[in-house]
Amino acid sequence: MPHKITRRLLMVLAASLLASSCSASDGDRGTRDPYPYWEKGAGAPEVADFMKVDVPAGATEVKGAVQANPQEDVYLLSFVTGAEQAVQIAEDLRSEKPLRTRAVDLPPDQELFGHLGLPEPQTLKGARWAGVCPPCVKDHRRGNVQWIDVYVYDMAGGKARVYLHAF
Repeated sequence: MPHKITRRLLMVLAASLLASSCSASDGDRGTRDPYPYWEKGAGAPEVADFMKVDVPAGATEVKGAVQANPQEDVYLLSFVTGAEQAVQIAEDLRSEKPLRTRAVDLPPDQELFGHLGLPEPQTLKGARWAGVCPPCVKDHRRGNVQWIDVYVYDMAGGKARVYLHAF
């Protein structure tokens, strides 16, 4: 009988050690929620710096956020600027193909720009899109960026909203 008690005690002890080693302490992760979560204090300046994008002087409604993920963080940036400046920003990304309206655009698999209080760019009729892999086009300015989606949505008065999504 003492053998059974010792065995049970060892099993309980092993289970509790395993549970405590698999859970992160507040010192390891702070008090963050499980992935994905939105980085506190990360906004448009941090996102623009990561993407190496200059937000034009005079741009309005400048918004940015970083969604932390286990493998790749997602960077979002949006602003309203002149339509010509919006196209120049897209061209500066060096996409192999110019901005274009997609014939069929699938609904977004998740709402990202909704976090910024904006509609998802794929849902906007007439929004033009280009995608670029900075390492593939040898854009050494953006060495840490694997992919950037840019959407330009023309608005009234010669303005356009720029949406940038990178990881």
